[in-house]
Amino acid sequence: MEQRHLGRTGLRVSRIGLGTLTWGRDTDEHDAADLLKTFWEAGGTLVDTADVYGDGEAEYLLGRLIEGLVPRRDLVLSTKAGSVPDPDRRFDGSRGHLLAALDASLARLGTDYVDLWHIHAYDPDTPLEETLHALDLAVSSGRARYAGVSNFCGWQLAKAATWQLAAPGVRTRLASTQMEYSLLQRGVEREVLPAALDLGIGMLPSSPLGRGVLTGKYRGNALPPDSRGASEHLAPFVEPYLDDTASRIVDAVTTAADGLAVTPLQVALAWVRDRPGVAAPIVGARTSQQLTAALSVEALSLPDEICRALDDVSAPVHRYPDHDWSTL
Repeated sequence: MEQRHLGRTGLRVSRIGLGTLTWGRDTDEHDAADLLKTFWEAGGTLVDTADVYGDGEAEYLLGRLIEGLVPRRDLVLSTKAGSVPDPDRRFDGSRGHLLAALDASLARLGTDYVDLWHIHAYDPDTPLEETLHALDLAVSSGRARYAGVSNFCGWQLAKAATWQLAAPGVRTRLASTQMEYSLLQRGVEREVLPAALDLGIGMLPSSPLGRGVLTGKYRGNALPPDSRGASEHLAPFVEPYLDDTASRIVDAVTTAADGLAVTPLQVALAWVRDRPGVAAPIVGARTSQQLTAALSVEALSLPDEICRALDDVSAPVHRYPDHDWSTL
């Protein structure tokens, strides 16, 4: 699998990443082992998790599989901290919480360091410089090799990245931002992606298949019994992308796939993988067969006319001040 630099850093990652959102909950150890081995054998390196996935079980499961199944040195481990199970405070970006969470993640993962550590979301109740100082301490202590953020909007990302760049050699530059990005969710193109491109930050798209909807499995109001849309706790996650607008985009993806003699999954994943600024979409497959299907996109590059057609049918609305006012 092709390797790409993550933003303006020396870190290289496989251009498809493996997500572990369901590990330890819907994905058991046997299936997780199949997924990790399939990914590694295909040349994949970037494995993404978070301290809250499965209430820590995803990290614990991944840690048990490392070394016994796949050498630690062959993986780029990425995890996140900052989300908390508190209905009154969803995010805790305090230095104390973040560093304690990182230590707990390392213990579950069974490793001395992670290659990439993300702040899971912006915390409006903690000064941003305090949150970012936790990244500096994590990198300077060797517990994380690179750092990034997740779910920061445009101004938050620009502010954080500029703060870090203001003291080179003292503060660690942001390597990446992880955001939802697909043909069904192109909101990052308004401000987040332009900021990331300008500041040399790599984009790691989550849900690149539109929460599974872009595979076409839900066409015609279908609801496969083994799908996330039929899952009690994941159905609300899928439901926003089952509207008429999404249906038109899925139809266009399916038409393109038919014309290219490939699958809708391959078309949707190739589109987001090759968008400007994207380093590696994170794919959260449920089975090794699903992952193999996603990894088969390695050999596919979409023709320009197909990309333009998909761009047109899924184009987000850009109005002032998203773009230069003089063009509006």
